[in-house]
Amino acid sequence: MESRNEKDGVVEHYTPAPAEQGSPSSGDATPLHGTPKITDIQGDDSEENPVTIDELQASRKGRFAYFKTKDFYIVLVLGQVLALCITSTNTFSSLLVAQGTSIPAFQTFFNYVLLNIIYTGFTLYRYGFKRWCRLLLKDGWKYIILSFLDVEGNYFTVLAYRYTTILSAQLINFFAIVCVVIVSFLFLHVRYHVTQIAGILICIGGVGILIASDHITGASNPMNPISRGDQVKGDLFALLGATCYGFSNVAEEFLVSKRPLYEVVGQLGFWGMIWNGAQAGIFDRKSFRTATWNGKVGGYLAGYTLVLTLFYSLAPLMFRLASAAFFNISLLTGNFWGVCIGVKVFHLHIHWMYPIAFVCIVGGLLIYFVGKKVLGEATKPWLGRNQEQGVAGVGTARRRVVRGDTVV
Repeated sequence: MESRNEKDGVVEHYTPAPAEQGSPSSGDATPLHGTPKITDIQGDDSEENPVTIDELQASRKGRFAYFKTKDFYIVLVLGQVLALCITSTNTFSSLLVAQGTSIPAFQTFFNYVLLNIIYTGFTLYRYGFKRWCRLLLKDGWKYIILSFLDVEGNYFTVLAYRYTTILSAQLINFFAIVCVVIVSFLFLHVRYHVTQIAGILICIGGVGILIASDHITGASNPMNPISRGDQVKGDLFALLGATCYGFSNVAEEFLVSKRPLYEVVGQLGFWGMIWNGAQAGIFDRKSFRTATWNGKVGGYLAGYTLVLTLFYSLAPLMFRLASAAFFNISLLTGNFWGVCIGVKVFHLHIHWMYPIAFVCIVGGLLIYFVGKKVLGEATKPWLGRNQEQGVAGVGTARRRVVRGDTVV
């Protein structure tokens, strides 16, 4: 039996399951059917033999079942790529400040423009202009909230580099983890296993070792000396930015589990461009006039934009394959990568405690997945038992239900 969902442009085929007991009598006007099973979605690209979530989860057993899957290594590597991306953007921000250019809102404007060109352009190609307009009218408010939180997270994080050091701002960013865990628990009904909590605490303990080493060595950015009073202000801006990031991460995880990736990122770029442009026009006019403009500044802005666009393109895959919580604890290794970059760029020195902290954080990432089954965190509790309320996109558990042979 076939039904067509015109809104999503997807054809779904249903094969009725046999009745549980017996068969209908010849006098029955209506045949008896069991619960329909989803056997096909996404047209010709799907497989003929779907499986259930329970069947997938039972394919491997043991507390280390997830470690035996390719998904685990993809998630682990992807987390470190994202950590390097965010560390690179932090480094570009510090380099811009060192050049005398601090334009927090305007600095991220080109990122949203580029995201809008790439992903909104593709959304228009897939949906058509009329359907895209209907998307704005029906779901635009969700993306307006998401983009506002994201824009403010970027704004306050970049603004923090005007007053504080690169290491201090990175260390404070771990507060986003607290926001993610609380919001996911309250609103998305995510329940964390004891090993997940232990993994998070061990990762935060690794950050504590970094803080201790910075206190011992008095680490700071020699190219951007900061007074104690200004550093408090910068730390507060970093804390506010981390809070906005935490809320936006959970919102994005929810949206990419239900809608196509290109739609979510495209809308984020579209509304983010508007929010960010307005904010830059209001708050960055004076900074823009007094900023230093030269070839180095142009190169730093270009590097910042390209790396951040890559980050925004890969982050939704992490939200699908894992979760906003794992996404944020993966970024904690960025503190170590930041110091490695700082050795070359800012002539910092690696304290002997930094490698210990890095090993501690990576150990926490591994412990986080102990006890997880084959699909790890790809199964989302708000999408139903077989993820029937979700989209069958790249990285989703629903895609594995429909196409059991796929990796991501």
